[in-house]
Amino acid sequence: MSTQNWFRPEVSQLPQYVAGKRDTDPNVIKLSSNELPFGPTAEVARAINAAAELVNRYPDMANADLRERLAQFEDWPANGIVLGNGSTALIEKFLQAVAVPGAEVVYPWRSFEAYPIAVLAAGATPVPVPLHADGSHDLEAMLAAITNNTRAIMVCSPNNPTGVPISHAQLEAFLERVPKHIPVLIDEAYIHFASGVGEAIQDGKALARKFPNVLVARTFSKAFGLAGLRVGYVLASAEIAAGLTAISTPFGVNLIAQRAALAALDSSAEVFERVETIVAERERMSRGVRELGFAVPQSAANFIWFAGEGQISVDDAEAPAIDAARLEELGREEGIIIRRFGDEGVRVSVAEPAGTDRLLAALEKLGD
Repeated sequence: MSTQNWFRPEVSQLPQYVAGKRDTDPNVIKLSSNELPFGPTAEVARAINAAAELVNRYPDMANADLRERLAQFEDWPANGIVLGNGSTALIEKFLQAVAVPGAEVVYPWRSFEAYPIAVLAAGATPVPVPLHADGSHDLEAMLAAITNNTRAIMVCSPNNPTGVPISHAQLEAFLERVPKHIPVLIDEAYIHFASGVGEAIQDGKALARKFPNVLVARTFSKAFGLAGLRVGYVLASAEIAAGLTAISTPFGVNLIAQRAALAALDSSAEVFERVETIVAERERMSRGVRELGFAVPQSAANFIWFAGEGQISVDDAEAPAIDAARLEELGREEGIIIRRFGDEGVRVSVAEPAGTDRLLAALEKLGD
């Protein structure tokens, strides 16, 4: 008998998560995974080195010190904070907690690649709702997708990979119309990059205070630059937090990660100076791209999106969809790795200025 028969049928059908490509050539700039180009702050580096001496001990399973410090930083009750091994792990646990046989989970698409995997792994049915042509959530269509079987809704703002945010007014109006028995998870992995984008992006914490069925997922992987240590957290009511904590993996946040996250919060002034540097570079990249005649949505994240010849496009008849495969190839020639999503489009992370320069050089060739 094949060992494959041990697993639930849907396990063999799970889509494969595709990570950003890597390259061992030190001259190649990686713009495929939305990582910060900076190493840890001096304070974080010291904390990591000190914690390395203690790895023979288990970490604090309750994450008490980090939860208390996060409570201060986020102005949120400590009993409403749940920490996990990255926000993706918390999204998975959330879906495992709410899914029942026949359950449906509504989410935007294209969005974070882990969503359909997590939904299927939880035994639920994915209900992906296509984005608007400009890469934004179609909230009306998401409302129309709700049925008696809907057990959860997820939104991602700024959306990954398009970078387009949801305005606070739009999301608040959406939540007013969502049945109150359905939990709504707002994925705010990129929220800290959402400055200077016009209409005010959603304030997930304000919405979670107003709507008891809302929870907010955030991460230390992006703005805080701790992608390699895997620390995420959820802000929610004490009741929701208790349910998530009950299903959490014991010792899910390792000791070094806890200490590094504490140090990152303590050096948040430097962290957010770095964020502003990335935001400024994002705007330089976007301007350069548009000056070359290519249309990209206004991003509120640390990446920009080029719509491909497939499903997501920008409303600009003068700027045709990108040839995603060709742009990936030209990027390689210029010494950058970017993230292609089949023929749907290409996402390019914002990092050091040299990465922007190489992208613009690749686009010049594409436009020839």
